[in-house]
Amino acid sequence: MVAMKILCFGDSLTRGVSFVNGRLRILKNNYPNVLQDLFNKTNKGDEDIQVINKGVFNDNSNLLIERLELDVIREKPEYVIIEIGGNDCDFPWTEVSQKPNENHEATVPLERYINNLVSIVEKVRKEGITPILSTLPPLDPVRYYQRITRNFNSQVSNWICKAGGIEYWHSKYNRAIKKVAEELDVKLIDVRNAIQCAGDLNNLISDDGIHLTERGYEVFATEVFQKVY
Repeated sequence: MVAMKILCFGDSLTRGVSFVNGRLRILKNNYPNVLQDLFNKTNKGDEDIQVINKGVFNDNSNLLIERLELDVIREKPEYVIIEIGGNDCDFPWTEVSQKPNENHEATVPLERYINNLVSIVEKVRKEGITPILSTLPPLDPVRYYQRITRNFNSQVSNWICKAGGIEYWHSKYNRAIKKVAEELDVKLIDVRNAIQCAGDLNNLISDDGIHLTERGYEVFATEVFQKVY
């Protein structure tokens, strides 16, 4: 039996967070767990594949850089699936709500985000680990605006609409992932497209407009499985 480690490295979407009945909770059937089940069901007995979940709630690419050594390199996986960006392209909503007439930068500006992705890819490759990049799962802007309005005030949703809309920023960072994957010749798993093509997004994206439902995570895991197995 040869053990192969696949490490899932990312934010709350990797961790498996969902918004259920008005509160955030961690689903047992998160994408790394579902991925593990898929490997177990198809394993022919000649290879033991271990999937490791290193997703952390509210993480961005700056924070991934900080924990790269401990959570990835020391684990010595064969593959690392990198899913990050949803928090990077978000905005400091408390600051926006207090100063709605001023300009505000994304939590991690796009250029810094791209540099962080490149740095993660280069560092894991140097350690003999194969990087795989995941696109950002789609969001539901209507439910997203409803959530930030409830949590802050209507001025924040007005501000982001004037700044182009959250879909504009989310798509911009998603395109950056694709560009980095192409330029560095990294395998890309387009979970965004897979989820968009899987049916009604109301059944795939949870009520906060950002995280996925259990079914959404199943689609995420299935797309990863089909691309890496």
